[in-house]
Amino acid sequence: MKVWKQIVLGVAVLAVSAGIAVRFVPGADRVLLNAGLPQGLISILAPAIDSEAMAATPPQGGQGQAAQGGARRGAAVLVTTAPVATGIVNDKLEAIGDGQAIKSVTVMPAVSGALASVEIESGAKVEAGTIVARLDDASEKIAVSSAKLALAAAEEKAARYKGLQSVTRVERDDAQRAVDEAKLALDTAELNLKRRAIIAPISGIAGIVAVNPGDNVTTQTEVVALDDRSEILVDFWVPERFASAIKVGAPVDASAIARPGKPYTGTVAAIDSRIDSASRTIRVRAQIPNADDELRAGMSFTVSMKFSGETYPAIDPLSVQWDSKGSYVWRLNKDKAERVPVRIVQRNPENVLVEGELKEGEPVISEGMQRVRPGVQLTVAGAKAAGQS
Repeated sequence: MKVWKQIVLGVAVLAVSAGIAVRFVPGADRVLLNAGLPQGLISILAPAIDSEAMAATPPQGGQGQAAQGGARRGAAVLVTTAPVATGIVNDKLEAIGDGQAIKSVTVMPAVSGALASVEIESGAKVEAGTIVARLDDASEKIAVSSAKLALAAAEEKAARYKGLQSVTRVERDDAQRAVDEAKLALDTAELNLKRRAIIAPISGIAGIVAVNPGDNVTTQTEVVALDDRSEILVDFWVPERFASAIKVGAPVDASAIARPGKPYTGTVAAIDSRIDSASRTIRVRAQIPNADDELRAGMSFTVSMKFSGETYPAIDPLSVQWDSKGSYVWRLNKDKAERVPVRIVQRNPENVLVEGELKEGEPVISEGMQRVRPGVQLTVAGAKAAGQS
């Protein structure tokens, strides 16, 4: 390739590179001016460049740099602002919980034996003290009768000894002791007979009866489950940040996943004493009335609670900037920019909640921040110039 072609090709590559740099690299236009590139050529490469700023920037020299600084300080930077609003965090809680009956028990025999009869049906309403089933108790009835006879004989002998002068004190004491032992034997026999009846300890609705007459049952055999579902307890887990806000007796809104659209209201019945270290959550128990018997133990619930929450300044997400010191925003103070450090509390789709020295209604720069520096004069987009009516 000839030398002049190489020169033309090199100039073209440099021009394209300079154009890309000017368009996409901030401050590249001024670097090219300082390097001696004609301003007209730079304007062709990047028409969007602020011509006044380039005109105010001399190509080189210390005096030129001073003039450049003065021009920058004198030129107003066009920005867009948005007022600071307020937002609330931790004002609502939603969780998934599991329901259980307020009282629930699985009825089991107190002793082992053959089942003689079942006294209830599945799904029946059972009152506390009702006999659910009976075990074969023939031998226990015989033992009770025998104990009663023994007690009667002992009492008769003790009474006879009291009227005889020839009986010693020791014999009278032995006769009375025999009476006491007979009473204990009768109590034991009656207790064994009573245990042959399986009794409901609570009032509730019977589940499916799992045994039949003739079955041999033990103390581990589940005869029937009883649920008092006049109220439903819902256990749910909440993040630890709500631990201090939740109080016993606070209102709770719930809806059963199996019955969408049907709201239920209740109260907080209990709060666990500690936070789970693995999940960083705490267990809360809500109590929901079930007068219509629509809810069942084991149902899943969506639980929601409302709180007063914490208020923070809310700003446009574009307003937040970062540097080595952390996040910050530019606040408009008259026609100057003022840097305000902030800490991001929560990100929302429409705004960002921050912690910082910002007041509601204060203007915060949201666009045009590339050339904003402390003390730089600003012009707000859409605002009327001074002196215009």
